[in-house]
Amino acid sequence: MKKIIILSFLAFFYTVASAQKLERIKASPNGHFLQCQNGKPFFWLGDTGWEMFTRLKKDEITRYLNNRQQKGFNVIQSVLLDDDSNPIGANQYGDRPLINNDPAKPNEAYFKLADWAIQQAAKRQLYIAILPTWGGNVSKLWATGKPIFNLKNAYQYGMFLGKRYKNYTNVIWIVGGDRPAKNDTADWRPAWRSMVKGIREGAGKALVTYHPSGESSSTDYWKDENTLDFNMIQSGHRIHDFPVWNWVRRDYNLTPAKPVLDGEPNYEDHPVNWKNNTGYFREYDVRKQLYRSVFSGACGVTYGHQAVWQFYSPREKPISFPDRYWTEAIDRPGAFQAGFLKTLILSRPPLTRIPDQDMIKSGQGEKGDYITAFRDSYGSYAMVYLPVGKKIEVDASELKAQNISAWWFDPRTGKSADIGIMKNNSGPLAFTPPTTGKGNDWVLVLDDAGKKWRVGI
Repeated sequence: MKKIIILSFLAFFYTVASAQKLERIKASPNGHFLQCQNGKPFFWLGDTGWEMFTRLKKDEITRYLNNRQQKGFNVIQSVLLDDDSNPIGANQYGDRPLINNDPAKPNEAYFKLADWAIQQAAKRQLYIAILPTWGGNVSKLWATGKPIFNLKNAYQYGMFLGKRYKNYTNVIWIVGGDRPAKNDTADWRPAWRSMVKGIREGAGKALVTYHPSGESSSTDYWKDENTLDFNMIQSGHRIHDFPVWNWVRRDYNLTPAKPVLDGEPNYEDHPVNWKNNTGYFREYDVRKQLYRSVFSGACGVTYGHQAVWQFYSPREKPISFPDRYWTEAIDRPGAFQAGFLKTLILSRPPLTRIPDQDMIKSGQGEKGDYITAFRDSYGSYAMVYLPVGKKIEVDASELKAQNISAWWFDPRTGKSADIGIMKNNSGPLAFTPPTTGKGNDWVLVLDDAGKKWRVGI
């Protein structure tokens, strides 16, 4: 019996140690971006695997995580507690998360599967951004179940989670659960503060943000306090070309500076405005929003797919008209293309980026063809995203270099084309991408010609 106990302890120690191989994430010195504890830049490329803990079996979790690792994702956003039934529903092994639906009484069997999934993610160099609960369990808004949290048990549940995942360095926390923190008639922030307090006290170290409802930002609720370590926007699924660039720049310019990202832009293959007769967002719609949020100053971005977030399969009821099963959806074009963005940003020093719309001297459009640009604060490079291929003029004077090396980067393929060396004179530089018109988005990359960087895959 003693031998079995020792072996069980060693197995537990090994699995927790495997989750410690990843560096913890923190804000960069300038407050705008993310980096590892050792100083290595961290570009957040998330995927909304919201229902991974509840709707997948172990072999399916492995398949999903392998796929996301291969495509370059480094964060999986997943939720622990559903809010669509009372009591809260079970995972695929029949284990409910709470005994008697009480947040102060977590069910060990349920959380063992979550432990296993987080460990498997760490082995694949993936962080798990955990939502402790969907927000309906706090506010009742848009939920079929009943609220179960109050100040006391929100703290107890947060403490339980913080202690449980204290040594998992690949865990990040996202409270809020797709709901507003307050409205004209109620304020649920005390419960969320209580949960965050429990997480922080239990974990010792915790990186925390808030996932708001559609077309809103965590700064709408938490701007004037230090509850959060970084901010999250949900630009949502209602319209094409939601002006996320304005929202990111607004939050980027707040003081004190905190990293900001769009944690839920329009999903690939999601029906526009949740209706099955208004068309679907496809990969081009996704690319435009991913690039324009990042080029406006975001520390990263989250991709999502309508079938993948809910892991739609023959055994699940569809939510809002998914048009394929998740096993096919994980290989949709947008998922590959999201990884190309991460490759591009990390091809240059990413922590010294400055959004700079003043670079764009001609060609600027509105909404669907709105162009975004940023440059390096040391003048070594700049990038311009064109959602619609067209001739533009760019002021490259901030690059300081006499000679500029110019490239076109293709967001659809991840490949690049060399334009050549150009003299950086006092006037704007003119460029026309290889293909033009709607659907032909491009990134213009401008480098100090003395640098030896490359772009593309």
